[in-house]
Amino acid sequence: MNALVHIANQFHPGTALAITPLGKGLINDTFLVTAAASKFVLQRINTKVFADPDLITANLIIINQHIKQKNAARLQIPEILTSAAGQPFYRDDNGDYWRAQHFIDHTSSLNTLGTLADAEQTGFALGHFHRLLSDLNPALLHDTLPGFHITPGYLARYHEIAGQSQRRDRYCAEIIDCFGRIAATLETAKQQGLLPMRVIHGDPKLNNFLFDRHSKTIVSLIDLDTVKPGLVHYDIGDCLRSCCRHPATNAFDLEVCAAILEHYLAEAKTFFSESEYDYLYPAIQLIPFELGLRFYTDYLEGNRYFKVTEPEQNLQRASRQFRLCESITAQETAIKALIDSFR
Repeated sequence: MNALVHIANQFHPGTALAITPLGKGLINDTFLVTAAASKFVLQRINTKVFADPDLITANLIIINQHIKQKNAARLQIPEILTSAAGQPFYRDDNGDYWRAQHFIDHTSSLNTLGTLADAEQTGFALGHFHRLLSDLNPALLHDTLPGFHITPGYLARYHEIAGQSQRRDRYCAEIIDCFGRIAATLETAKQQGLLPMRVIHGDPKLNNFLFDRHSKTIVSLIDLDTVKPGLVHYDIGDCLRSCCRHPATNAFDLEVCAAILEHYLAEAKTFFSESEYDYLYPAIQLIPFELGLRFYTDYLEGNRYFKVTEPEQNLQRASRQFRLCESITAQETAIKALIDSFR
């Protein structure tokens, strides 16, 4: 705790009253620092995942400046605090990289949707985020995670190590053999010029949306370390994966999907192309498969990437995502009809 107080004081000297863990992130270590008159978020960036954290900071500064110029922006992007040395970060004696951001008070995040209104808000917020950044040249941003969301790369890595591991699970292996054919769908469309590169969030799962506790509207989209050039379809697929899975059955909820997509596309229609509509279903199907593949591969490699509390946790996570992918595939006709209704 003394070490954390020392680090917090680099951003807000001498005022830390309490420091408590914040959120349930699987990559970085995040804390809420309560000072005498304010609060801020303190994070240790996992440099095993983000090899060059300075690139994250540079991206955040660019998108913050861009969104501030928008008169109709309805999302707050947490601002980066400057350290006592005048830097947007602090490196401790161990070489760990720390950053601090303003805390958006009177908000909370959800792990599961409570109502369809929550789903509508989530769709709007992601669409609004994409629309606000749709005129920002993605080439101005750094790729903070090379290979992130490039499913063929994850599949190739799986095949590299699958035969070497003694922890093989029959169900997961069969799913990967069955669905491996879809791994390159979005990347092929990108290479063919059918899907343009845009600015993406990279990790828009439900608990990265902040709801105002009074109005119940979303006021911020956080955890922006993965903001980078990419396909918005990765974001859409990941958001739906996070929001539409029934926790008890792993079934895909078409009603929630409809609420999110309707309000997403109401925002995105200003920049969405016809071919981007065409690839919505492949994205919805692909992202749960991709995440399941990543969880299972990490399990085979001894849980090196995702935090776990017990050895089988990544295997369980993988199984849930693969069953969701199966549920989506079983509802392909209905999901495609839903998408067509919003064109």
